[in-house]
Amino acid sequence: MKSKGYFDQISSAQALLAIVLMGLIVVASNVLVQPQFHINEWLTWGALTYPVSFLVTDLLNRRFGPQVARKIVLVGFVAAIIVSYLLADARIAIASGSAFLVAQLGDIFIFDKMRSLSWWKAPFIAGALASVIDTFLFFALAFAGTPVPWVSLALGDMVVKLLVSTCLLLPFRMLMWNIGKPKNCTI
Repeated sequence: MKSKGYFDQISSAQALLAIVLMGLIVVASNVLVQPQFHINEWLTWGALTYPVSFLVTDLLNRRFGPQVARKIVLVGFVAAIIVSYLLADARIAIASGSAFLVAQLGDIFIFDKMRSLSWWKAPFIAGALASVIDTFLFFALAFAGTPVPWVSLALGDMVVKLLVSTCLLLPFRMLMWNIGKPKNCTI
């Protein structure tokens, strides 16, 4: 895949690695959000794994640009939905795919608009907004009309996702200058 101007080109190996990482994160999160894996009535294990997908997306966006990040998200989305459909409830797979696509594309857009601000603002603000969108869209689609206490789960998961996303700023910073920084970047 090619990127334009300021951004590096992504190699086939890098693209494959990113797609596999994205797919694994989404599949793991889809399995861990199922009722049998709920931690309690306000939290799922998926809240701890899913924010890592925004870390991957933001690093791709930083180094390879929004066009490449969108392509990886779209391919990862298709792969993850297929595998999730096999491993998780169909309703969870569909809800996850819908929420994932909306949230990830929103994250890419917001991150790109904010990329010139302080290093932490783009991943923090884009990730926070995308986490809120993803959480409420997913839980409403996956569990509305079922006995699952989806509103309390959504609120609990959202709080934890925001905390995990904040904690992921440190790895983002460290990775940004090692694997996320375009080679021709002088800042």
